[in-house]
Amino acid sequence: MAAQSRRFPVVCLADRELLAQRARELHLKIELPPYRRGEPVSVTAGQLTVLHEPLAVAARPGRLDAANARQVLRLIDRAVDGALEEEFAAVVTAPVQKSVINDGGIAFIGHTEYIAARTHAPLPVMLLTAGSLRVALATTHLPLRAVSAALGADRLVQILSIVAHDLRRDFGIQTPRIAVCGLNPHAGEGGYLGDEEQTIIAPAIARARAAGLTVSGPLPADTVFVPRHLACYDVVLAMYHDQGLPVLKHAGFGHAVNVTLGLPIVRTSVDHGTALDLAGRGGADSSSLLTALELAAELACRRFGIASAQRASAS
Repeated sequence: MAAQSRRFPVVCLADRELLAQRARELHLKIELPPYRRGEPVSVTAGQLTVLHEPLAVAARPGRLDAANARQVLRLIDRAVDGALEEEFAAVVTAPVQKSVINDGGIAFIGHTEYIAARTHAPLPVMLLTAGSLRVALATTHLPLRAVSAALGADRLVQILSIVAHDLRRDFGIQTPRIAVCGLNPHAGEGGYLGDEEQTIIAPAIARARAAGLTVSGPLPADTVFVPRHLACYDVVLAMYHDQGLPVLKHAGFGHAVNVTLGLPIVRTSVDHGTALDLAGRGGADSSSLLTALELAAELACRRFGIASAQRASAS
């Protein structure tokens, strides 16, 4: 990313010395000027402006260290606080290893939930995009056995409202067409394979329609993703993480972007994990990060106006 010129300013929040060391090890000619609020941020190829946050202990490629868990959260906090103050137009997050943060004694479910709490957003909604394919999630990081209990008609109506609102505001889709998956195989098969469709999902859809939203379902998840069906919708709402995301990642892995809806800030992220086996080798694919940066800039410009493109994105 740093080796390429950019259409918009980017501030990288990280340990500057760690980045410099990795650049030397990989024989990359990268300059890392310090970030100073109010001063211009470079968009020149070969330069990456860094907001320095020192590590607690030295990092080794591919090795986790719980001693640095709090530094990870400090980086997120600084980026989010800067976005709330409109110092940054958007926040783009790299993947984090959730287990090491928990090992550091900090309860951590994931970026989405953490940023929602930091911004006092009552109901964040995870949306992944890959080109024209968009998949939102009714539940995120839950064990499968907990999904049914986590669903409720009131919650689903809220989620549908957030999805429709943010697709209008940030994506410029004036009348979003939302497909809603059932929870069970064949969308419950008329109640013979589960009744959540009849007792929870269908009533929520009816209420959303009454509120003026364009919503269809509940639809069987194994047919809604057929291309001729997808062409009828702007977004699919899946009931749980692995109902919708395998399809999206198959369609666009490496170029998909994670967007958090329902926040007072613009936040995007990559579509992959930490890939510890690639750390320090120079073989990681930056395509998803670049796509996440591009989409963050696009969403920020649409939400705040063209002038906001001059504000930096925090990565």
